Amino acid sequence: SNLPPEVAARGEAPQPSMDRRDGAGNRGRSYARGNARGRGWRGRCEDRGRPSTQPPPSTASAAAVIPSDAPPVVGTCPDMCPATERAQRERLRDLAVFERVCSDPMRTSRSLAVKKFCRTISSTGIQASDIRPLPVLRETMDYLWHLLNSSEYPFEIVHDFIFDRTRSVRQDLSIQNLVNDQAIGIYEDVIKFHILSHQRLARSCQDSDASSLCYLNTEQMMKCLLSLFDMYHTIHKINSQSNKEAEYYSFFVLLHMGCKIPKMPITSFNSTIKGNDIC
Repeated sequence: SNLPPEVAARGEAPQPSMDRRDGAGNRGRSYARGNARGRGWRGRCEDRGRPSTQPPPSTASAAAVIPSDAPPVVGTCPDMCPATERAQRERLRDLAVFERVCSDPMRTSRSLAVKKFCRTISSTGIQASDIRPLPVLRETMDYLWHLLNSSEYPFEIVHDFIFDRTRSVRQDLSIQNLVNDQAIGIYEDVIKFHILSHQRLARSCQDSDASSLCYLNTEQMMKCLLSLFDMYHTIHKINSQSNKEAEYYSFFVLLHMGCKIPKMPITSFNSTIKGNDIC
């Protein structure tokens, strides 16, 4: 036997020698199996991360929009508040103190109820019977002016009611796209309401509630002024003019005294108005 004496004495069987190529082959197969597993894992991840070839669901808005060339709505409501709204608000006990018959929160009348402002209104759901025509809007504004001098309730309650109902008046004007002398007169009266309210609310601005009312009142006054200036610009195109333009441009300037005056809507400024008319 060619075994070394110490190995032969222990009786151990000889171990086959490993050729270098066999070792390299084993290492290669082991690497190949591991590499194959790695490729398979990466492939699955790549499949998961690959953008889908299916088109995404449609994101088109479902809201219908009235075409710009559609004729404006012409209101036919004969009352300050549509009959359907009156009935609904009676049922829901949603009547302001000025609208109640004998202080009953579930009973009103045509001569007391005034249409509320609706923050969200569908352009496709507008009914002519719910929109007040210009003569009724003028009547509504006169009625609200009458309430402004009411002393039966605190001014904050009076202001809250007229504030909401004049927004509704402006909304009906906007829906019907009314721009004429009568519509301008209504806007000018709404702005006067905000100016008078600003003076009275400022006296009690120490109260946090009154302070917030004062801020909201000023905000709506600015919106009304800018809308009014647009209306002035529109009637200038037909060579018409309100005799109160200088007065209301002056209000805009006075509102910004002591601070930087924003860019004046100069496109609507009539060249016939002189500087001393404003000041």
